[in-house]
Amino acid sequence: MREAYTEFAGVYDELMTDIPYDTYVELLSLGADGLKGKKVIDVGCGTGLLSVKLAKAGADVTGIDLSKDMLEIAGKRATALSLSEQVRFKKQAMQEIEGQAEYDVAVIAIDSLNYLPNEEAVLRTFKGIHSVLNSGGMLMFDVHSTFKTDVIFMEGPFTFDNDRIAYIWETEEGEKEHSVYSELSFFVKEENGLYRRFDESHQQRTYHVYEYVDMLREAGFTLERIFADWEDEPPHEESERIFYQVRK
Repeated sequence: MREAYTEFAGVYDELMTDIPYDTYVELLSLGADGLKGKKVIDVGCGTGLLSVKLAKAGADVTGIDLSKDMLEIAGKRATALSLSEQVRFKKQAMQEIEGQAEYDVAVIAIDSLNYLPNEEAVLRTFKGIHSVLNSGGMLMFDVHSTFKTDVIFMEGPFTFDNDRIAYIWETEEGEKEHSVYSELSFFVKEENGLYRRFDESHQQRTYHVYEYVDMLREAGFTLERIFADWEDEPPHEESERIFYQVRK
């Protein structure tokens, strides 16, 4: 689960530079018929990279995450950009969302949902989000495809080195179907030129497209579209990231 992100929070942004967050804002704006004045809940917000972009687009944003360290960075980011009035953050597990309808848009970005351990937790998350969305409110999220967990991730180990941060990422098949267990060793260059090492372990799990559809419908959502890999195209057998857009 993502509550373990401690030292990793400090290098997270530098490792996510290839994620097209602006495209995510465009997708959400298109699905919500604009974001200006809309109330958005950013679920699994991490360091707030997407949250502040949504706020810049005119949305009133609430970001939730389990990691205190991630949220601390997110809060500093919003303050530095003079967005503290438009975006706020709180520590909360996504499967514990519940309350009265108040949001127009919900988003679970960059495979955050895949950190939930089982179908029960995923369904509970969907039901909780459904409860806090206004009538006609939209949920958009993305997840790893089963092809990515079962094939792509099994091609590891993976390595990265940008001269300040390096990592070795080893993966193995998880205990559950379409799950992956990852061990990452990070090496971060300090000001004295020496490298500091820390280790992270992560578990992710995904499901077939039809299983997500069944859970979404059970939670009360109406399916609007499913697309893949940031393109307005339906998923195929080698798609890696699957997007869902649903409506209350």
